[in-house]
Amino acid sequence: MPSIVCSAQASYKKLPGLLELTDTHLQWTKAGEKAPSVKVAHSEAASLSRSKVGAAQVRLKVGMVSDETGHNFTFTSPQAVALAEREKFEAELTNIIARNRAAAPQQPPGSTVAAATPAPSTPVTPRPPHIGTPARPTPQLSRAPTSRAASVASDSRGPGTPVNDPVHDFRLRKKVLLSNPELAQLHRELVMGGHISENEFWEGREHLLLAQAAAESQKRGKPGQLVDPRPQSVDGEVKIVITPQLVHDIFEEFPIVAKAYNDNVPSKLSEAEFWSRYFQSKLFNSHRASIRSSAAQHVVKDDPIFDNYLEKEDDDLEPRRLREERVDTFIDLGATSVDHEETGNEKDITMQAGKQRAVLPLIRKFNEHSTRLLDTALGGPAAKRRRTDNGDERLAQLDLEDLHDNQTSAGILLDMQDRQRYFDGRAASTDDGRNAGPKVDFREAIRQARTSTQGWSTNLSQLKIDKKAGDGALVGMTQNVATRLDVKSRKHDIPEGLFRQMTTCQTAANEFLRQFWLAIYPPPTESQTLAAATPAQKAAKAAKMVGYLGKTHEKVEALVRAAHQEGADPARVKVAMKPVLDAVDKALEYWRTKNAKGPR
Repeated sequence: MPSIVCSAQASYKKLPGLLELTDTHLQWTKAGEKAPSVKVAHSEAASLSRSKVGAAQVRLKVGMVSDETGHNFTFTSPQAVALAEREKFEAELTNIIARNRAAAPQQPPGSTVAAATPAPSTPVTPRPPHIGTPARPTPQLSRAPTSRAASVASDSRGPGTPVNDPVHDFRLRKKVLLSNPELAQLHRELVMGGHISENEFWEGREHLLLAQAAAESQKRGKPGQLVDPRPQSVDGEVKIVITPQLVHDIFEEFPIVAKAYNDNVPSKLSEAEFWSRYFQSKLFNSHRASIRSSAAQHVVKDDPIFDNYLEKEDDDLEPRRLREERVDTFIDLGATSVDHEETGNEKDITMQAGKQRAVLPLIRKFNEHSTRLLDTALGGPAAKRRRTDNGDERLAQLDLEDLHDNQTSAGILLDMQDRQRYFDGRAASTDDGRNAGPKVDFREAIRQARTSTQGWSTNLSQLKIDKKAGDGALVGMTQNVATRLDVKSRKHDIPEGLFRQMTTCQTAANEFLRQFWLAIYPPPTESQTLAAATPAQKAAKAAKMVGYLGKTHEKVEALVRAAHQEGADPARVKVAMKPVLDAVDKALEYWRTKNAKGPR
């Protein structure tokens, strides 16, 4: 009997069941049955994808060699548990798919059995996670998984290529092309047209793939907005839409709500009744992020359940809950520090926090939220994280590492023989030059300066500036702007089809030039690149590109003839294509000169 690597409760085609990964197969068994309805051999697994981060349902799709659509599984456990279960399945299946790719290209297809299942009457709805203790839920459970399933879609990688190699990842290449229509058009013309290979096209564009991989690997941070559900209009009715993420945020922001949920659901209230009564209770209004919520206290009905969890308003001079670490000065809404402390040792009475008592709860609520947000993003309490040896914490918060210049090397120290005598000689010559220079009589210089400034006000009032230069400059700028607007407003007289052919010719020539110089010059060593080519391969590639570049003049002449036939000005076509022809001529001249010298 095969051993089970991992298992989880999951639904398939909206039917509940058990998903298992053994040492030979991935199988799903419908609830109440013994035989698996879906069974996929390891050798049949070809691709892997999952639902987006933060989606309501935790899904995993497994593609097969014989069937690209594959199978979709939805993990039905509470979201925090489902994320962990999916993460484990992803890790195991990614390794399996990587082994399949490293093996021989032809693999015997495994057996896949999918039993016919009737459509369910009601879909499975996700249930918010049940909090076992009244304490704040662990933040790690709500974060998006740090590791993600690598792209395992079919691509042009050779056997043994690492799955997590972004430079060879077909999925990243596809996303870059979709986000850049011009690059996608060039790819269709050159790669799909058979002029250059896929790897040659991406050589020198590795930075685009690495940037796309870096953008996808970034974790989405916690939202900075305070949890404050607002009513929405749904089907003509004003409602508050409850999502699993909103429930988790409420439990994390307000632990008292998590305690009330655990105490009353499902023993006293159903989940729908709990949230309906909570949003109409005084407890919810006390959690609103606005001072105006206090004005609605007299219209909110009493609730025998939620009123037991009401807390006293935190509006005393001292906060009700004292923090172990004080709030950072730059996010503390109650800070009274000013920039003129040296004038005395008494606090500035004009900047006292809480002169209006009703704002104290909001100040403390926002301070707690901001501190929790920073601790989650940066890790650890802020005071411990930013405390310096000299105790100057406020200046340490302004000292950002990203704003520091890169530390450059001072170079290699030159080892000179008898170095001291060299500098002594330079110092002596400098002193001799100073002594030999002319002496300045400072009194005479001051007297001359005083004489030259006499009557400066009269001279200034008599100063007349010639307006011709200023008017000429203004007229010139105005004419320049008018000419630019006139050129921009007039459509060029080149037909659209001919213009498109010119653009295609220029883009293709630029790509051939890029490929040619990549084969001539050494590749950059500071970034990740494709597999390094041998000198013979580079020479063959350069010769191939020279053959393409040699036909550029013929293509331009064809464009000139087409312009003449369509009634356009051939001279304008020549002027537009001249920079490309000059670059092509330079490359061809370099190639001829290099071959004329011959090998050394």
